[in-house]
Amino acid sequence: MAEPTLARSLAGFAAATSFGTLPEDVTGSVRKRVVDVLGLCVAAHRLPTSAAIVEHVREQGGTPQATVVGGGRTRVPAPLAALANGVLAHSLDYDDTHLPSVLHPSASVVPAALAAAEAAGADGGSTVRAIAVGLEVCVRLGMAGYDRESGNSTFFEHGQHATSICGALGGAVAAGLLLGLTEDGLVDVLGITASMAAGIIEANRTGGTVKRLHCGLAAQSAVTAAQLVRRGFTGPPTVFEGRFGFFQAFLHGVYDPAAVTDGLGTDWAVPGIFFKPYPANHFTHTAADAAMALREQGLDPARVERLVLGVPAPVIRTIGQPIERKRAPETGYQAQFSGPYMVAAGLLGGGHGLGLGLDDFTDELARDPERRELMAKVEVVVDDTATALFPGQFPAVLTAHDTDGRVWRQEVLANRGGPARPLSDAELALKFRDNAAGRLSPADLDTVMDRGLRLGGPDRIQDLLRPLAELKTVAGDPS
Repeated sequence: MAEPTLARSLAGFAAATSFGTLPEDVTGSVRKRVVDVLGLCVAAHRLPTSAAIVEHVREQGGTPQATVVGGGRTRVPAPLAALANGVLAHSLDYDDTHLPSVLHPSASVVPAALAAAEAAGADGGSTVRAIAVGLEVCVRLGMAGYDRESGNSTFFEHGQHATSICGALGGAVAAGLLLGLTEDGLVDVLGITASMAAGIIEANRTGGTVKRLHCGLAAQSAVTAAQLVRRGFTGPPTVFEGRFGFFQAFLHGVYDPAAVTDGLGTDWAVPGIFFKPYPANHFTHTAADAAMALREQGLDPARVERLVLGVPAPVIRTIGQPIERKRAPETGYQAQFSGPYMVAAGLLGGGHGLGLGLDDFTDELARDPERRELMAKVEVVVDDTATALFPGQFPAVLTAHDTDGRVWRQEVLANRGGPARPLSDAELALKFRDNAAGRLSPADLDTVMDRGLRLGGPDRIQDLLRPLAELKTVAGDPS
């Protein structure tokens, strides 16, 4: 009898789950996440790093197996397609988030699954099933590293990017299912991928574009591991709980095994994963909401004397430290991780997408004198109410003092895009259309959205991705 390890539990769950047994809210959620990720991949082509990863992948050559969004009609090996699309999916910090694990599951799992599905000739139903299972595995491993006493991720405390670490493992299970691995093979794929999972999050604090690579590297590892298992490589069955296993290596042996196994197959986390309404670090979203609310109430940015942004204690180091850098981001990418910038953007910007859009995060706006003047007035402090709700939510309390002596205050205690404030189907469609605008023809845009939201029958993944292979160039795209 097979040893009852955590890897065996996850593999057994994956192997036993069929498309027909998935709850309707899970399949519906997966379809929306596929469309969301594809829109993000299209939109990311405005970045020089996106041009760089596509060029890198195309230079590698190899067996044509899968499509790179915006990479041209010539397909590339599946691991390389997963790499490129994973980089694109995460590069704008616009991808979904699970709370309280604080990881972004879809940006690794969906690109890995789509690449494996295309290489295997899998149909839509098999792909939806694989993505659902992969997302669930990713989230449960992330939750195993969630410290309920401190209310924070232990991965995060160790400087590790749980998104790419757990995303590689979830993506590997998804890819393994699509490549036809048995339960034993899925145990092996987890055992191999654990040696390939990685990610360091110092770039959140002090800059660098390496974080954009994380989900791509995770997706590439996922597909590669599944392919290697098919060729006979094996992994340790005790890869998670073993003396020298994953949880010892990453979490120093402190983890919650029940988070992996309790309710597995019956209690699905997938529908509760938060969609992002704004293209910025998720910790900053409620700061923008609070600022936009004060603007709507009549606060004049020109008359602001002082701004105090209260946030959960663990959030400050990401969006408020070092404060000098957060008050003066040099690039739009740095602005995405700045609490002061999000306050300024909420007070001065908007009108794009769902309130704030990609056009609110340009290098020019990050250095805009009017925004710099507002950012210089923002203090980022610990708010006890916000801390108590973290990380189930990323709350913010914004207090503004104006030159007339009036004090304005706005609490935002729940994030848009989650179960408490869900984005409607129309809002998610608006996000996709905003992301794809100008790069897809109206007909192709409609085709991708329609096929994605109906994914589940005998439809082929190649048909879904074909309209995305070649994109139109728009002003400002890197050449």
